[in-house]
Amino acid sequence: MSLHVKRIGALIGCALLLVSCSSKPPKSLVTPLSPVSKPGQQANEPMRGIWLATVSRLDWPPVASVNVSSADRRIDMQKQALKDKLDKLKSLGINTVFFQVKPDSTALWSSKILPWSDMMTGNIGEYPGYDPLQFMLDEAHKRGMKVHAWFNPYRVSTNTKPSTVAALNRTASQSPASVFVQHPDWIRTAGDRFVLDPGIPAVRDWITAVVAEVVANYAIDGVQFDDYFYTETPGSALNDSQTFRQYGQGFASKADWRRHNTQQLIAQVSKAIKQQKPDVAFGVSPAGVWRNRSFDPAGSDTRGAAAYDESYADTRLWVQQGLLDYIAPQIYWPFSRSAARYDVLTKWWANVVKPTHTRLYIGIAFYKVGEPSRNEPDWTVNGGVPELKKQLDLNESLPNVSGTILFREDYLNQPQTQDAVSYLRTRWGS
Repeated sequence: MSLHVKRIGALIGCALLLVSCSSKPPKSLVTPLSPVSKPGQQANEPMRGIWLATVSRLDWPPVASVNVSSADRRIDMQKQALKDKLDKLKSLGINTVFFQVKPDSTALWSSKILPWSDMMTGNIGEYPGYDPLQFMLDEAHKRGMKVHAWFNPYRVSTNTKPSTVAALNRTASQSPASVFVQHPDWIRTAGDRFVLDPGIPAVRDWITAVVAEVVANYAIDGVQFDDYFYTETPGSALNDSQTFRQYGQGFASKADWRRHNTQQLIAQVSKAIKQQKPDVAFGVSPAGVWRNRSFDPAGSDTRGAAAYDESYADTRLWVQQGLLDYIAPQIYWPFSRSAARYDVLTKWWANVVKPTHTRLYIGIAFYKVGEPSRNEPDWTVNGGVPELKKQLDLNESLPNVSGTILFREDYLNQPQTQDAVSYLRTRWGS
């Protein structure tokens, strides 16, 4: 495994030369100069996407399937559930699924680096009897839908319970064993979870190798990272002081060094994807606010948690440097939310991508539709349809917005969203 990582590291080392700042206008350094279109596909077809989460079995596979006594029955339940979901998505006009293939330090594909995900069977490392990513690709492509492999780069587990530690340790006798066992020196705790330390260069090489493995072996249409780069909570901060002492020379602050680490990961992964398969799109779905104008005159007129300051992700710079084919900011607020207005943020991002070749998809908070909220009452007015309509109307009216992604799939099946689902079927469906 380590040799595999080193080869990938050597392959992409030159990517690190690409991230130096320039006074020239933004220019694409990595991505193609025009959107890549495949035979029979309209290059300007708007993105109508949905996130399908597997972490904690939020959207799939069905929780009940893991508890059945027969492996054949479990496989049938999981496959049928996914086919039913794709049929529904197709009927709603959804054309792209962002499928979570790496919810933590386990895989929903046949990997030589990561053990099989326990999301499928209940046991880390147990072969689920089929390849979930390949099955998703076969079924989605059969329906004319695209699939982007969605990775959480640094999360090792969703908690630090003794039972989780025991499950991770049990993989020591397996091949491959969990990174938790193979590289305990990479493991930290943050946000009450086990995570990899983003400041260790070998960690970034390892993540790049994981992504490269999927790109090389599967006919995916894209790769996406979510916004979990540096994730901390006030009561559970990431202790990377020793890593900073080791690797942080020359940086004025730990914050600048952390942003550099995230930048390095994005540059490495972007380069690795493009060297293998230039037509596989690479994107990130960050928090909706890059920076607030009160902190930076280039920021948005908002008062929200900022990716630059909280996640140490300079998402605007990645767009300007051409490291991404697309960016999908999570603009999860209504028009009336003064601290982070939907229209203010969407227009701000449209201006950011305007002089670049990066496509802009807007992530919409479908999970809020129909949910009572004191701060955001618009989500319950007429089943949330007027707010949803305003957001989609704005997206379609701005030439630099190339589509919309809904968070997330299982909310299409909830009672409180059914008016909005019917509206989507009318608006997007065939």
